[in-house]
Amino acid sequence: MLQSPPAEPGMREDEVDTPALILDLDAFEHNLDTMAGFLAGTNVKLRAHAKTHKSPVIARLQMDRGAIGQCVQKVGEAEILAWGGVPDVMVTNQVVGARKLARLAALAKISRVSICVDDPAQVAAIEQAAEAAGVRIPVLVEIDVGGKRCGVQAGPPAVALAEVIAASKHLRFYGIQAYHGSAQHIRDPQVRATAIASAVEASRRTVEQLRQRGLECPVVGGAGSGSFQHELASGVYTELQAGSYAFMDADYARNTEAPPFQHALFVLATVMSASSPQVAVVDAGHKAMPTDSGFPVVSGRPGVSYVSASDEHGKLTVEDPALRPRLGEKLRLIPGHCDPTVDRYDWYVGVRKGRVESLWPVAARGAMA
Repeated sequence: MLQSPPAEPGMREDEVDTPALILDLDAFEHNLDTMAGFLAGTNVKLRAHAKTHKSPVIARLQMDRGAIGQCVQKVGEAEILAWGGVPDVMVTNQVVGARKLARLAALAKISRVSICVDDPAQVAAIEQAAEAAGVRIPVLVEIDVGGKRCGVQAGPPAVALAEVIAASKHLRFYGIQAYHGSAQHIRDPQVRATAIASAVEASRRTVEQLRQRGLECPVVGGAGSGSFQHELASGVYTELQAGSYAFMDADYARNTEAPPFQHALFVLATVMSASSPQVAVVDAGHKAMPTDSGFPVVSGRPGVSYVSASDEHGKLTVEDPALRPRLGEKLRLIPGHCDPTVDRYDWYVGVRKGRVESLWPVAARGAMA
């Protein structure tokens, strides 16, 4: 069931019903502008990852600042963006199943939609869907650059798969996907840099071997909010796929040399119990935000810590009873992991200087297929 809007434009933030997903518009716009500044004057483009925000509104704001399009992980996310007017969407994932591929091919009539593969059987299935829809689909080869999740090996195996794509009638070889997801949260900056240097070298080698076989590689895509500066400086990557930078969650902030962005996304919670001198309880537990990347951080309240969660409750402890939040007080919580936090809500409540300015739907919420 669609959640009722928790706020109305013009009301004070402390009047917003909770739990609610708060977007601090000043910090959010700062983050968008900061990323645009990094890419200004370079030949590298931003293809921001919409699995973070799930919103055509935010996609358009990123594209207004120079992003060439968006990337997603699911066909459902691609549908929401394409229907919302985003003209260029890349599925940075493998899609298996005739029904999903038929949906993807249908989108190619209204948007440029590209997709990743790591197996010849996937190529054959996409070719069949593209032929049935009467479209031509750009396809990238995903290479494993250290994440050990999806992707063929760099070099000859990737080249062989690219040749299969290039030989098909209804597909076009579009480049390589080289994302090192597990490197994004490596705390030590030197270790993180070393991991990305290995990814860059694997990508460089693959591009050169593709060219030796007569295959140009228009796109080398990857990078995330924790590593984009390395890929940007590599001279190899053509597109960056950072997503969390727009919101900046608590886990990215734990990196040594954290990304240069501000916390913009919060879960607003209400203190529902304050019966113990050093404990308070808020109305935001597991159902309000995930804890896979640790508990949220209580924003702007030194000495107050979120220490445990149950379904509907979040327990706070305080170092000094004088610091204990009062009953009914509204607190901003910085989620540990922004992507699945966003997926729990139907609405962004855009706030500027303590007042609600906008309500934006989380249009691709729950788009798992």
